[in-house]
Amino acid sequence: MSVKIRLQRHGKKGKPFYWVVAADSRAKRDGKYLEKIGTYNPNTNPATVDIDVDSAVKWLDNGAQPTDTARTLLSYKGAMLKHHLQGGVRKGALTQEQADAKFTAWLEEKAAKISAKAEGLSTSKAAERAKQIAAEKEVSAKRAAAAQEAKAASETANAEETVESTEENNEETQA
Repeated sequence: MSVKIRLQRHGKKGKPFYWVVAADSRAKRDGKYLEKIGTYNPNTNPATVDIDVDSAVKWLDNGAQPTDTARTLLSYKGAMLKHHLQGGVRKGALTQEQADAKFTAWLEEKAAKISAKAEGLSTSKAAERAKQIAAEKEVSAKRAAAAQEAKAASETANAEETVESTEENNEETQA
């Protein structure tokens, strides 16, 4: 039986949510699976990926083949790196402590990149919101100035009409 690590689609139409599973390659896409390894939510920014790295490495060591997207997600969370480092330990190129140190350093670097992206998104969102508020205030000020001018013009016109009508009334009474 050949095992694949692949995505199983859940969620509603237009809002996909995926489980990362180890399944028999002959099973249906959303059918029976051997083990749920993690989840993937592409609807958030940055995308939310939760994977049990040790379980994924166990399946990779047993010969499971990840699909292209699953391979990308496993690389994103470090499962592929850990599998690679475990191969080096088995061959004697590294000790387990060295492999764990490399993996931990990589995880810290990756966490810093993710937090920097999330922080950059929040600051750009805040800057965009401030820019939008400034534009709205400018439009509101222009609208208020135009209303003020229209009110002044109508008052002037009303005053002129009143003066003209009083002059006409005065002429009629004199005639």
